[in-house]
Amino acid sequence: MYADEAEAANWTEDDWAACYAGHQAYSDAMEAAGVLRGGAELKPVATARTVRFAVGKPGRPIDGPFAETRENLGGYYLIETDTLEEAVNWAEKMPCMQGGGVEVRELGMGG
Repeated sequence: MYADEAEAANWTEDDWAACYAGHQAYSDAMEAAGVLRGGAELKPVATARTVRFAVGKPGRPIDGPFAETRENLGGYYLIETDTLEEAVNWAEKMPCMQGGGVEVRELGMGG
């Protein structure tokens, strides 16, 4: 789930409560459908550390990802569906999305 963290900074306690309630209901629905495998909210990007690599060797960790984007990854759900289209259908139901986007990817490496 990608969104602009600056927008969420203006949310009230009621906004957050409604969003968390929406995610709980969403999680419950995916659990009932038997597709939910995991997920988590992520702390703001300002708390992140990035390890960059050069010539196959890690450098010293630096603050933040320094992505050239307004949107940051705020959390994820790991679900298991029979088709990619079914996963997209679940993504379309994501609560609290006033903007931003939900990226849907299949697992790689035989996952």
